[in-house]
Amino acid sequence: MPDPAPRRDTRGILAPSELLSRVRFRRHVPAPELRPYLEHYWLIDWALPEPYTTRVVPHPSVNVVFQRYGPLGAGPRAGRSSAEVAGVAQGLFSQRLEGEGRVCGVQFRPGGFRPFAPARPVSDWTDRRVPLHEALPGAGRPSPGGPPAEAVLPAAVPGALPAVLSAVLSPDDDHARVAALDAFLLAHGPAPDPAAVQAMELVELVRTDRAVRRVGRLARLSGLSPRSLQRLFASHVGVGPKWVILRYRLHEALERAGRGTAPDWAGLAAELGYSDQAHLVRDFTAVLGLSPTAYARGLSVP
Repeated sequence: MPDPAPRRDTRGILAPSELLSRVRFRRHVPAPELRPYLEHYWLIDWALPEPYTTRVVPHPSVNVVFQRYGPLGAGPRAGRSSAEVAGVAQGLFSQRLEGEGRVCGVQFRPGGFRPFAPARPVSDWTDRRVPLHEALPGAGRPSPGGPPAEAVLPAAVPGALPAVLSAVLSPDDDHARVAALDAFLLAHGPAPDPAAVQAMELVELVRTDRAVRRVGRLARLSGLSPRSLQRLFASHVGVGPKWVILRYRLHEALERAGRGTAPDWAGLAAELGYSDQAHLVRDFTAVLGLSPTAYARGLSVP
């Protein structure tokens, strides 16, 4: 059976055609053992004649991000390299890109990060970007029969970070980068966690079932009390179930606005479960800083 393809949508990316015209952006699937916990790997390379700021309405996902800013052909020490864990970002995420650079990211499924970092609830990382070793203190310790130590990151060992940064960021070949990311993650997880499986299933239900518009309905479908559902999402997703429902609504509104024709906002608001159009406009404006109509109009300007 052929490997599954990563998703190809641009959901959550503002003005995606503008971004894709400036950078090389692609996604790859992880090793089979990791697929239950990860959405995909995402790779970006750029060489820009002038600075560009990318903006994203984030998914309810934790990301591990390896990044290098500086000349890519001059060796790993020529630029600034780092590795960090980015918790779920509740607001608009902006990143300024300039010159040359490269990012190799791991997007976990909502609920999928906790098995790799079981010591603390995922809510501890919400709206935070921390050095890799802070969220994954045992990262990269090879297990017996696992990948060679030089292929992974012993984050707790001084001097080991440059080796993994080089392994992930130096190759020009995507497959080599993906192999390094696979080795890094397989070296220290995932730990069995039935609650993580339940959290991932519930978030996927919210994402795919338009009928799930209220926390109460999700609680009934899960067999959990609303309070227990809140605790599960805090510990394993990082944000509450109501926030997840609203975020997926907003992604759908963004997707509709980016199709080139003005949506029927009142009809879309009803379809997404809003009480009226004003509530949709309020949520949209609170995150993006402009109304749905203004955003759609901006996309249509050449």
